[in-house]
Amino acid sequence: MTDAQAAQIKELRLKGMGYRAIADALGLSRDIVRNHCKAKGMGGYVAATVRNMQERAEHSGICICCGKEIAQQGNGRPRKFCSEKCRRQWWKTHPEEGNQKAMYTKVCARCGKEFTAYGNNHRKYCSHDCYIKARFWRDEENGI
Repeated sequence: MTDAQAAQIKELRLKGMGYRAIADALGLSRDIVRNHCKAKGMGGYVAATVRNMQERAEHSGICICCGKEIAQQGNGRPRKFCSEKCRRQWWKTHPEEGNQKAMYTKVCARCGKEFTAYGNNHRKYCSHDCYIKARFWRDEENGI
């Protein structure tokens, strides 16, 4: 079983799906799904499992990506992830969860193509290639 399949099993289990439905959806055997769920603390009846995982996540006791226990530090904000790897994996699979307020739509000063820039309102070019061509190749294109 791959890490992606394990993440899908967790996500589907928390949505309320049973072992057989998850196994059919992912093309795995029911026993593999059941053993994985039991090992990660997601065994038993679906309703109880979902409620238990939500309570544990609310109290910041588990990683929201893999389900491992997290040792919280005494100061600062509570941790959501057990490691940097889990944090990156979770954000890669859940981009809609982000609060991206600083999205700017611009037009490239060189090629005229419309692009979006995150967090930088002063960006002029759609890519590094356009920047280099506008900055250093201007004379060559005009034949000078």
